[in-house]
Amino acid sequence: MTQPLLITRVNLDQRSYDIQIGSGNLAALSPFLRDRCQGSHVVIITDDQVDPLYADKLGDQLAEDEWEVHVLVIDAGEQSKSVENAQELWETMLEEGTDRKSIVLAIGGGVVGDLAGFAAASFARGLQFFQVPTTLLAQVDSSVGGKVGINLPGAKNMVGAFWQPRGVLIDVDVLSTLPDREYRAGLAEVVKYGVILDAEFFAYLEQNIAPINARDAAVLTRVIERCCRLKADVVEQDECEITGLRAILNYGHTFAHAFEAAGEYGLLLHGEAVAIGMECAARLAHSMGRIDEEFLRRQTALLTALYLPTAVPDFDCDELVRIMRRDKKVEEGRLRFVLPTKLGHVELVKDVRVDDVLKALKD
Repeated sequence: MTQPLLITRVNLDQRSYDIQIGSGNLAALSPFLRDRCQGSHVVIITDDQVDPLYADKLGDQLAEDEWEVHVLVIDAGEQSKSVENAQELWETMLEEGTDRKSIVLAIGGGVVGDLAGFAAASFARGLQFFQVPTTLLAQVDSSVGGKVGINLPGAKNMVGAFWQPRGVLIDVDVLSTLPDREYRAGLAEVVKYGVILDAEFFAYLEQNIAPINARDAAVLTRVIERCCRLKADVVEQDECEITGLRAILNYGHTFAHAFEAAGEYGLLLHGEAVAIGMECAARLAHSMGRIDEEFLRRQTALLTALYLPTAVPDFDCDELVRIMRRDKKVEEGRLRFVLPTKLGHVELVKDVRVDDVLKALKD
């Protein structure tokens, strides 16, 4: 039985949408789409791991409800967020008769959502776009906010757009089939929201470690709802990163993106890199006198209890700094980091000394 939990509408200037969370929501996909758009042609973009689990069946479900459906499958993994794959999607969409009334539906994790969203934003100057995120990381973070894009070999998410979905349908039940490593990676973004915006939510996570590790559906529904609401509140105020507020969502990410690039997007999952990046950011903040030892202790303890990595891989630290200088948050060649002052509050800090960054990487 479908038991949706409708999150408050994400209210934006151009594209507003709902995030619907619940157990059994996949059964309601067709009416979810029809209630929010016109059209009868759906281009499903998924990966080779999600396709046999969900995308193929959902495509059949839509076809039975008189949608014209084409399913496009990419290889799973961060390497698929490439110029080459974007071009292949564009060409296949053209061959399949995709036009400006077609709908792009991303079914998968963050890589699928980012790549599918970029294809939707760029093909025919913009197509209607929906998300069915199937990983925890995508459910709590990447499916919300409309940032879509692809990677360049030397920089993550450097080519992209702000392209809001028409709707996001989240089914908590899909997390039961998620590999443990992928599930853990999503928890890093969950912890991030507590650190940057909500100390009470951070405490809730500390108090519910056992049910979170056991993937308890009721607890996860509450966790996902809170993360989506926190991100939506930020996005509503700074959709296109003009005021700088939205930058707080990148806590730990300047370090994380460097780790991912140094590992050629294959060594670490995004959430794993974020967990390590948050540890480095906290150490950096501590060395600058911005936070106390108790902050460090609590963040490390929670990440460790959720079985997330916290140690920096064996990378050349000078090379990591060189990669960081290509980060989108760099301003006039100066490194900038999102750093905490207390649980529930972070700030974008300019002119961080390279020596302090190196120390945070090596501690």
